[in-house]
Amino acid sequence: MNRDDALRALREAGQTWDVLVIGGGATGLGSALDAASRGFRTALVEQHDFAKATSGRSTKLIHGGVRYLRQGNLALVRDSLRERGLLLQNAPHLVRKLAFVVPCRTWSDRPFYGIGLKLYDALAGSLGLGATELLSRSEALARVPGVCADGLRGGVLYWDAQFDDARLALALARAVFDYGGVAANYVRVETLLKRDGRVCGARVRDMESGAEFEVKARVVVNATGVFTDPVRRLDDGNSPPMIAASQGAHLVLPREFLPGDSALMVPKTDDGRVLFAIPWHGRVVVGTTDTPVSETPLDPRPREDEVQFLLSHAAEHLARAPSTADVLSAWAGLRPLVKGGSGASTSRLSRDHTLVVSDSGLVTIAGGKWTTYRKMAEDTVDRVAVVGGLGRRPCVTAKLELPDDGSGLPAFGYADGVATTRDALEPLVREGVRSEMARTVEDFLARRTRWLMLDARGSVVVAPLVAELMAKELGCDANWAGRQTRAFAELARGYCGA
Repeated sequence: MNRDDALRALREAGQTWDVLVIGGGATGLGSALDAASRGFRTALVEQHDFAKATSGRSTKLIHGGVRYLRQGNLALVRDSLRERGLLLQNAPHLVRKLAFVVPCRTWSDRPFYGIGLKLYDALAGSLGLGATELLSRSEALARVPGVCADGLRGGVLYWDAQFDDARLALALARAVFDYGGVAANYVRVETLLKRDGRVCGARVRDMESGAEFEVKARVVVNATGVFTDPVRRLDDGNSPPMIAASQGAHLVLPREFLPGDSALMVPKTDDGRVLFAIPWHGRVVVGTTDTPVSETPLDPRPREDEVQFLLSHAAEHLARAPSTADVLSAWAGLRPLVKGGSGASTSRLSRDHTLVVSDSGLVTIAGGKWTTYRKMAEDTVDRVAVVGGLGRRPCVTAKLELPDDGSGLPAFGYADGVATTRDALEPLVREGVRSEMARTVEDFLARRTRWLMLDARGSVVVAPLVAELMAKELGCDANWAGRQTRAFAELARGYCGA
């Protein structure tokens, strides 16, 4: 993965790609990989960094969706569970199965949740991860020793999977290159090109140099998540809005709040969502909220009421009540939900995906979730092949193993005792820049490693050295490093949870 090579390929005179994908999140990268692996000449552009927005800010779960089971959306749950099983097979270095415990505090909780989760097992079929079990009080405490014991009658154990979202996005980008495609970050679409009323590419801007150039393609895919509507308006200024964005906030706590190897799942909170407390990279991730929002910034921040909501609900179910001072990092992500009927709350909007083809041939894929990115991509490229007259070629991603880069880039936080000397960091920065297109200190500390997400204050401490090392790799000067350090410190302040 080399950005300079990707830009040269995109700018090659007279070239027309089969498929141009706009958006470097899960859906866009998945669609680009599906197209490239079918043999279509494929390019992807992303206005910021891969997985910068929603796809790097998830709850870190690959799951069927217990809440969707309760809503009766069995088709979505079944598809999600199938995709969960395929991901475990295709990316075992990034996805792993995880035990979850539902705490039961009334006499009816165990049979009620037990029956529902047995159905969850059945829907997974041969791709199931393990059988649901009813736990006694002592068994539940042994499985999740950090759970509040007051009033605990037992629990229900079931299996799902977790992952590292930004690292999986980078694996998808790497695979796009492996199959002959190209993907470039920091390339923004300015306008869509049209010929005889049909979309035939895009005029894009290299956000680093400011240079604009045209990228021509037989089909253009809008896979921009919460930014779907602005891209649709580049095609047709009268396009009705499709997206009803919802914000989900997460907190990161020290591991001692939930020791052990199992996660905690509370089936219902005040806003109708489930609450998760999940071990992740030596920390505990607590989430999530469901807050309707009218704006879609690239870097959304948790609201104070969301932070307090998560802290108060965590305090109800953990033996030790966390406070703001315990929060190592806090982040928010925006869900690109497809609009429902008037008055529908975002917590009730479907997480299924929607495909729309405009009169000019722009293919838009909206909605969905990380777990089903592969199926979304398959459906998208099936449609793309028809729209562009590319010919029918079978999808191969169900059995396509994603690359393990073997880079050893860790997902650490400063408090882990990881050496932060030049000698320790230099090879990591070199790998991130040379092989994974890291262009800023944020890219490296937020997504190539997960330092910002795990320990916001600690990431600020190490940022100056990272900036210095990146400047050397990128051929930038000390002024660039200083600007990067200051920009990252300002960004990280919004992750400190206070």
